[in-house]
Amino acid sequence: MGVNLSGRNFIRLLDFTTEEIEYLLKLSKNFKDMKRAGVPHRYLEGKNIVLLFQKTSTRTRCAFEVGGMDLGMGVTYLDPGSSQMGKKESIEDTARVLGRMYDGIEFRGFAQADVEELGANAGVPVWNGLTDAWHPTQMLADVLTMQENFNYDLKGRTVVFMADAANNVARSMMVVCAKLGMNFVGCAPETNWPDAELVEECKAIAAEHGATVKLTADVKEACTGADVIYADVWVSMGDPDEVWAERIKNLEPYRVTKEVMSYANDEAIFLHCLPAFHDTNTVIGAEKAEQFGLTEMEVSDEVFESKQSKVFDEAENRMHTIKAVMYATLK
Repeated sequence: MGVNLSGRNFIRLLDFTTEEIEYLLKLSKNFKDMKRAGVPHRYLEGKNIVLLFQKTSTRTRCAFEVGGMDLGMGVTYLDPGSSQMGKKESIEDTARVLGRMYDGIEFRGFAQADVEELGANAGVPVWNGLTDAWHPTQMLADVLTMQENFNYDLKGRTVVFMADAANNVARSMMVVCAKLGMNFVGCAPETNWPDAELVEECKAIAAEHGATVKLTADVKEACTGADVIYADVWVSMGDPDEVWAERIKNLEPYRVTKEVMSYANDEAIFLHCLPAFHDTNTVIGAEKAEQFGLTEMEVSDEVFESKQSKVFDEAENRMHTIKAVMYATLK
């Protein structure tokens, strides 16, 4: 039986089967091939979507806007100051209003409960562009990038997530690895491990697909023989400034350097969902360098700029995979 995702929300990957995730990845590759060949694919002409952003973003906004327009849709962007959601109007009421005007709703914000409430009340597909708990569209882009580098054969590959294995990206990566039969290693201090209940759930899923889930604080143990080493920022948007000192103290030993990459397989790649603090060429990067004496944080500039780094392929792939999610749920 073929996969049919029409009318579905895309809120977390735990709600999708391996076959459904693989279908979205194949669709993503097809859309990427068409885009690069200049083949029009305005399959959703006449539909309209709205993007609700509590948290700003470069890649998420551009991926949804360009992807939506490539598919022939009208796109409305509402930044944090352009909507009454959560201020003068409840999330439930916002969902019921927007669901009558738009064919799909994207949400990028803080609480997972908010996107779930939108999904429960909108009456149209709702897509999670990021919450504090999950980042499912990023995962599809990451996996597509892995496929492109490993000849579309990921079964049994090992992905190591460095430093903050409890954040939304790490949690999402643990899920998608388990679903697709890849080994996941969270390499972090124990204070930054994901919650035990989710780990056990992912271990059970991974076992069904011949894979493993492992947590360790030992960098060399984690990265030896790895195929992918993944890093993310140590402090997420919305976290208070007070956490910087503690995070840097705890996570600095988990910076991805050339030495760390040398533990991995020769063909291993480096991934990062961006933006990355690999130099001081940003306001925050310069500020933290002056405050803490660090010119690099989660990844060294040497690794970030190396041939092993596939971060900009990853960024482009957000567009192709988001396009697949929108098409599959709206067609």
